Amino acid sequence: MSEASVVAAAGLHPDCAYRAGRLCLDGVELAAVAAAHGTPCYVYSRANIAARWHAYDAAFGDRPHRVCYAVKANDNLAVIRLLGRFGAGFDIVSGGELARVLATGARAADVVFSGVGKSVAEIERALAAGVGCLNVESLDELERIAAAAVRLGVVARVAVRVNPDIDAGTHPYISTGLKENKFGVPIGNALALYRRIAADAALHAAGIACHIGSQLTSFAPVIDAVREVVGLAGALAEVGIALEHVDVGGGLGIHYRDEQPPPIGEFVRAVLQAVPEHYTVVMEPGRSLVGEAGVLLTRVEYVKDTPAKRFVIVDAAMNDLLRPTLYEAWHEVRPCAEPAADAETLPCDVVGPICETGDWLARGRELAVAPGDLLAVLGSGAYGFAMASNYNARPRPPEVLIEDGGARLVRARERVEDLMRNELDLLGDL
Repeated sequence: MSEASVVAAAGLHPDCAYRAGRLCLDGVELAAVAAAHGTPCYVYSRANIAARWHAYDAAFGDRPHRVCYAVKANDNLAVIRLLGRFGAGFDIVSGGELARVLATGARAADVVFSGVGKSVAEIERALAAGVGCLNVESLDELERIAAAAVRLGVVARVAVRVNPDIDAGTHPYISTGLKENKFGVPIGNALALYRRIAADAALHAAGIACHIGSQLTSFAPVIDAVREVVGLAGALAEVGIALEHVDVGGGLGIHYRDEQPPPIGEFVRAVLQAVPEHYTVVMEPGRSLVGEAGVLLTRVEYVKDTPAKRFVIVDAAMNDLLRPTLYEAWHEVRPCAEPAADAETLPCDVVGPICETGDWLARGRELAVAPGDLLAVLGSGAYGFAMASNYNARPRPPEVLIEDGGARLVRARERVEDLMRNELDLLGDL
């Protein structure tokens, strides 16, 4: 199937539905994926990622723009390479993410380096590679960048990330635009930083940036922030500091339960109305590109009834999917075999085997399940594997990409041996 036909066939919501009683993703039976690769296992829809990318790109029309995928959402090399092939730039927050992006053949010039705590080594690697822009989050960081640029004999392209003190209306852990958050420079202090940039031949003021939070279900706060940033850009122009781009961040939410985020095209068009046409618009979507494209497959180990409640104990855990434990996030859970119409469902908590009471994937769900049943945890494409750990010495799961009617392994399951490879036992040989 051609790329064009894949995109044309894909909607902005993943094709995850029962066919002949079997749950399928893009027509591929998920039970077959589990049989081939085991559980837990992450599975992603290539077609859905493609459709969402093209929805973003097309919404800009002929306006100068750069859509930079926020790699922290899902840093699988196959996902990065896929989006790079479509023309994406990349928003990164660490030297490791830079290395992953460059490993796929992407150009460093298409990379925006964000984050509040860039080390000297990370800054030097970014400047040596020629990243397109470093988003600056403090005066101390700006001085560090300037010194590194002098040492390397390069000019650092920078943008000040402004904190506009605007409430994104999202979970406090993923709100980034309030004055009490660690991110960005207070808008009242930004002019001084731009004057510092303009006075240094090792620095170039390429743009201005803001990002107020993630899982946004209304674009009104974003537009308020963008207007603040555009106003500051205009004031900079009046004192002779002309910027090339306005980076509006990302953060558009997805549907997990009852959220109704605005359509991608509507969001982009609202942003464009707030940014004068002589600026290139940089946007950094992450979750809204990959979140709904992924599912986590997990198998029921036990069904445990107690006087208080029923526990469905599965082989996936908080180390595989941290969002429920960290944010009390809601993910839909579906059996991979369609329940009979008259199947008796009972309220239960879906929990993992880790020795923490906080190890749960879903609470209070009406399910009819038995040991051995296969479940799919939907909406797991963003901040799923990317936040996975080896807690309780658990190897991380494999990742599989559904494309062209088949399932391709894009990350092998870790082994226990992999977890011990870099350790040193000073008392004996391993």
